[in-house]
Order: sequence, then structure tokens, then C-alpha cells
Amino acid sequence: MLGLDQKDTKLLLIVAALIVFAPFILNPFPEGSSMAQFNAGYPDLMQRFVIFGIFAIGFNILFGLTGYLSFGHAAFLGVGSYSAVWMFKLLSYNVVPAILLSVIMAGIFSVLIGYISLRRSGIYFSILTLAFAQMSFALAYSVLSNPKFNLTNGETGLQVYSNDPQYLKGDGPDVPHLFGLEMRSTFELEIGAWLFQFNMGYYLCGVVMLLAFYLAIRIFRSPFGMMLRAVKSNQQRVNYTGLNSRPYTLAAFVISGMYAGLAGGLMAAMDPLAGAERMQWTASGEVVLMTILGGVGTLIGPILGAGFIKYFENIFSKINDSILHQWFAFLPDGMEDFLVAVVHPFIGKGWHLTLGLLFMGVVIFLPGGLVEGGQRIMNAIRNRRNKGNDAEGGEKSAPHAAE
Repeated sequence: MLGLDQKDTKLLLIVAALIVFAPFILNPFPEGSSMAQFNAGYPDLMQRFVIFGIFAIGFNILFGLTGYLSFGHAAFLGVGSYSAVWMFKLLSYNVVPAILLSVIMAGIFSVLIGYISLRRSGIYFSILTLAFAQMSFALAYSVLSNPKFNLTNGETGLQVYSNDPQYLKGDGPDVPHLFGLEMRSTFELEIGAWLFQFNMGYYLCGVVMLLAFYLAIRIFRSPFGMMLRAVKSNQQRVNYTGLNSRPYTLAAFVISGMYAGLAGGLMAAMDPLAGAERMQWTASGEVVLMTILGGVGTLIGPILGAGFIKYFENIFSKINDSILHQWFAFLPDGMEDFLVAVVHPFIGKGWHLTLGLLFMGVVIFLPGGLVEGGQRIMNAIRNRRNKGNDAEGGEKSAPHAAE
């Protein structure tokens, strides 16, 4: 289907099913229950899952296929966001032109950075990309916020005002929309004690991610993808064959940057605001963690890693001492207070500590990330089934042997 083999088609259908049924999957607990705090099916968070999934998919095309580790991809995320908001200010709130410009501008910006950075490899490449990202952050935060040519509005962030021209606005709504369909519009469905929300902005991001995932599959399976794997395996050997690997790595860098710009444009489309904080080195480090945690070089791994980290950031971080006391209320007071004191450093503001420990565990015991963990579980299930079938086959053959 769509030029994919059976295995990749199944993977694409799994991602499509996850996108469609996410409002149900992410709301497993009734609204009034004590476990409802673990629900993640509200629009803002679901949008983050998908947008950062796109960001991580693009980063994996560079890091997973070529082995070039960039610490500056947040620069393209920020460029995409600023470009989208400027389209809102100049044309209209329609998200299509904004998203297109965000991808184009991120592509141009990544050509400039990639052309210089790819003259080096290894740690030198990583440091160069980090330096460019920090320079971009400094430009957005201070230099380009100069009143004479205010392009970024500094620390306040770039946003749309009522006196902006918006030449093509017409009778369109005053919020981001897709040809009149507002991104914030949400349909709520109540089934018993459960509340499910179906958000227009989320499903737009979901369709874009599905297309981005399909494109990533085609890149991974193409001769271009094989060439990038060869670069990762042994770039010197590739050069000795007479092939110039730099155009291939630059193409991968630009494609990866355009994915990041697309994610930035979608962020602005969901919330028409762009700030310099999206270009900080911490944002670049976050996408590295997502990719490694999910599984470097795998197709679905970056999506899993993005969802995992964003879940921790938005759900696990909200657990506080009062919630812990509710959980351990059935215990004697002394035991309850002791357990709360033990768990306290790992929840709330300490969620980074828990995430760090989990990340260490994955790197040490599951070098292939969450995808490797899933593969091990599936292999264990298959082995158990095979053993069961062999045992049944042995029992049936025993009487025949006796005859």
C-alpha cells in the first residue's frame, strides 16, 4: 500500500490508529476518580504529543541515519514558529500559509547552518550546531528585538495584535483556523463517567504527523536512506569509493531542519505566539533525549520517546504531597508520612530526577530504547507460545511412538 511493504504498512496503520483513537486511549480513568490525574486526553497535551513527535521524527532522519548528532535543532523550531506568526500578522489566521512558510524558512536556515557545520564531524559538528543555536537564541532575544526592526519582540514574544494588517483576513475568525475551521474548536463526548475531547487542532497535527511519518518511511527505505546508513557506518570508506558524502548529509540535515520548522509552525498554529525560549539549548537537548529514549534509527521510536517525555513533563510533574497522602491514606500515619517523604523527591518539581533515572535505565539495559523493550516482550511471548505448541505436539506424538 502506498509503495510500502507489508511490515511498513502495518506500522503506518498502527500510527494512524493511535492518532485517531488517542482521545480514548489517553483517558483510561473516569473524570471523578482519584486516578483521573493520569489522564492525558486533553487537547493541549495531545497536540504537544503529536508536534514533538514530528520534531523527533525529523531529528531521527539526521541522527538515526547519518549518526550526526545536532545540539542545535531548536533553532529551526524557533524559526518555524516566528515565520508562522509573521504570516498571521501579515496575511490572515489561516494556518496553511503559515505552516508552508515555516517549512520553507527553516529549510533555508538549515542550508546555511548545515553547509558550515557539516565541514566537521563528530563532536566538532555537535558543538558547531550548538553554537549556531545559541547565536540564534541571542538574535531572537535581543538583537532582532531592536525597535528599529523588531522581528521577534524579545523576551515578550512575537504575537498578533488587532492593528496588524492581515491583508487577506476578510471575514475569517480572529483565531488560527483551517479555511474557517477553528483550531481551538473541540467536541466533547460524555460516556458514563468518562469525558472524551475531539479537538480540531489536534487532528490537523495528527494528519500532518501521519504524512511526515510516511515520508520518513520512504526516506528510510530509499537508496538515499541506504547512502546515509553507509555514511553512518563508515564515512571514510564511502569517500574512498569516489562518492562525495557531503551532499547527502547536507540533504539529510535540511530535511531534518524542515521537519523541525514544520513542528514550530504547528506550535504557532495551535497557539499564535513565538518566543526565543523555543531556541534554547534545552529544547535541542530534549529532542535528543526523545530520540534516544524511543530508539535511535527506528521509525516509531521517536514518536514513543516524545510521548513519554511530554507525559512526564505535563502529568507526572503535577503529582504533589497531597495526592501522595491520598494514595497512602490506608496505611498507619507513621508509615504514610514515611512513604510520602521517600517518594516526594521524585515527583512534582523533582520529575526530572525520575526521568533521568529512567533514561539511565533505558540506556544501560535497553540500548535500542523503548522499541527494543517492546521487541523483547514480543519475542518472549512468541517463545512461550512456541514452547507451548512444541509441548502439545510432543504429547500428541507420544502415543504414535508407543505403537
